[in-house]
Amino acid sequence: MFRAVCIALCLSFSTVTLAEIAGFPFENEAEEERFETLASQLRCLVCQNQSLADSDAPLAQDLRSELYEQIQTGNSNDQIISFLTGRYGDFILYKPAFNARTLLLWLSPLLLFIVGVFCLFRFNLKSRQEPEGEVSEADLQKIRELLESETENK
Repeated sequence: MFRAVCIALCLSFSTVTLAEIAGFPFENEAEEERFETLASQLRCLVCQNQSLADSDAPLAQDLRSELYEQIQTGNSNDQIISFLTGRYGDFILYKPAFNARTLLLWLSPLLLFIVGVFCLFRFNLKSRQEPEGEVSEADLQKIRELLESETENK
């Protein structure tokens, strides 16, 4: 009986802690999901390979606080992303927008692939080509004379 009461208490406390993410109390699950979604779409500027949700860096905690405040004030996802990219640049986004500033970023894999295929075909064609130019009759005669003189010396 005592064991069941302890388990029930532990489970009830665990649901209370699940209601707060990173110390932020949310009014409902929709806000919590928005926070999680946005935090996973934004990059930690210190770690650079982790999202805000995954990073333990102090700056990531500050950005999560900013994100929480933006959600609490009622800003939309687009407004929040616009605010953060205006402040920190497109680098804060894991998927930057396709625009004139990020055109090279989005097209560089395609350009590198095209250059690689071109170089591959160019190298392959050069290796298949037969050597150009024929040996003249005068050169053949000199070769024959050298071979004959070599056999006579033996």
